[in-house]
Amino acid sequence: MAQISPVWLNKELTREKIRTYIEKAGKEGCDLVVFGEGLLPGYPFWLGLTHGSEFNSKMQKEIHAHYVRNSVTIEMGELDMLCKACKDSGIAAYVGIIERAQNRGRHSLYCSLVYIDKEGLIQSVHRKLQPTYEERLAWSQGDGHGLKVHPLKEFTVGGLNCWENWLPLARTALYGQGEDLHVAVWPGSAENTEDISRFIAKEARSYVVSVGALLSIKDFPEDTPHREEIIKNAADPLTDGGSCIVGPDGEWVVEPVVGKEGLFTGTIDFNRVLEERQNLDVAGHYARPDVTQLMVNRERQSTIKIAD
Repeated sequence: MAQISPVWLNKELTREKIRTYIEKAGKEGCDLVVFGEGLLPGYPFWLGLTHGSEFNSKMQKEIHAHYVRNSVTIEMGELDMLCKACKDSGIAAYVGIIERAQNRGRHSLYCSLVYIDKEGLIQSVHRKLQPTYEERLAWSQGDGHGLKVHPLKEFTVGGLNCWENWLPLARTALYGQGEDLHVAVWPGSAENTEDISRFIAKEARSYVVSVGALLSIKDFPEDTPHREEIIKNAADPLTDGGSCIVGPDGEWVVEPVVGKEGLFTGTIDFNRVLEERQNLDVAGHYARPDVTQLMVNRERQSTIKIAD
């Protein structure tokens, strides 16, 4: 778990920081490293601090434009540095980004969770299905295209963004594909991670890795538009992490880490999944597909379909 702060709304410096932590995790022999929700380039905290819903506000437009410029267009190679770091370090990564989606015109933003495998290949980009509350002022609704799982040694890993982890059907979409290592990413707070992480582990009989970020006022660069207006009502810190790992019996492997930046690791044993699934497997022997089923649409949504 890489519980770190971004250089807030600075794509280049935050991306470089993420790269160093991928390399650090690889040197420590990790198979997977996870970064918090929207870490690259950062969470839109200004919305709750500067009357983000004020219509036609010049200030809101200027901050938003800065956010767009520092968001990530994957198709333009803006994650290549991180992919190379994963390949060179022999490690997989889940990275929370703010995506400037090329197939949606490149001006709207999505809170996306990207899985990069050990070969440095992007295997899924999951756009958050439903931004939460004020997030809807900055982020667009995603789709089901990224509701995918991936092999990682004996495990099958999948992930969701923040409050998506409270969505029973989103979780079920991953359970039904064989997920037994669940990744949950957050802006950063033990208040979010300590209850839901243990609940998902007990429900799924899976390991759960919950990762949040840190953010203090010192992480706001001086060239941030309207910086003083943003920070004058901000708590310090704004987020305190809360990253943790839970076993398939709901017990802590790593208890929530609060207020500390760094790489926090844990060792997990696949056999524990098999043991706990003996009495409960919500997508297998404990399911009743003759009574209830879930249909998942994984088509990537776009405004246009071009036939040349």
